[in-house]
Amino acid sequence: MGYQNPVDLLPKELLEQIQKYVDGKTIYIPKKSENRKRWGENTNTKQFLASRNCQIRWDFQNGMSVNQLAEKYYLSVKSIQRIIK
Repeated sequence: MGYQNPVDLLPKELLEQIQKYVDGKTIYIPKKSENRKRWGENTNTKQFLASRNCQIRWDFQNGMSVNQLAEKYYLSVKSIQRIIK
């Protein structure tokens, strides 16, 4: 998301109305709720974390300690405990 000049986007009348309330300030206009995307929809991060967590649980079931898992996956002991819980 980058800055866009409202002069190029909004009708003059609407821009003048907005200026009455926020003249010279920066504002963020959120997307409509029906246009919002859920976390992870734009990238493969969600799938990557699910796969990694599955591997962590498998390693734990096959004898690795929580401390070993934390070291192997560069996570805190508390994070590993949450994953295997």
